[in-house]
Amino acid sequence: MFLHLGKDYVIPLKDVIAIIDVESALKSEITKEFLEVAEEEDFIHDIAKEEIKSYVISEKVEKGKNNKYEIRKSKIYASNISSTTLFKRANFIDNIK
Repeated sequence: MFLHLGKDYVIPLKDVIAIIDVESALKSEITKEFLEVAEEEDFIHDIAKEEIKSYVISEKVEKGKNNKYEIRKSKIYASNISSTTLFKRANFIDNIK
């Protein structure tokens, strides 16, 4: 299964670690600091190009040389789609009215 994040971006659901509402993120000092550091270290990929409504934290695991070790690549997507809509698309929430 895949999750459409907006624009032309789709990621595998198995790579999704968290979907965070931007308003909730900005209320928490720890989360705000985490996002600031992530932005400084170029982990945030802004696909919103407008008002950011949610962040999707993902991690892709790739095999290293000769399948001896794993390489983990983290990326945070800033999306203009609400966290509720992303949860629905991912089928994480059933029967929301």
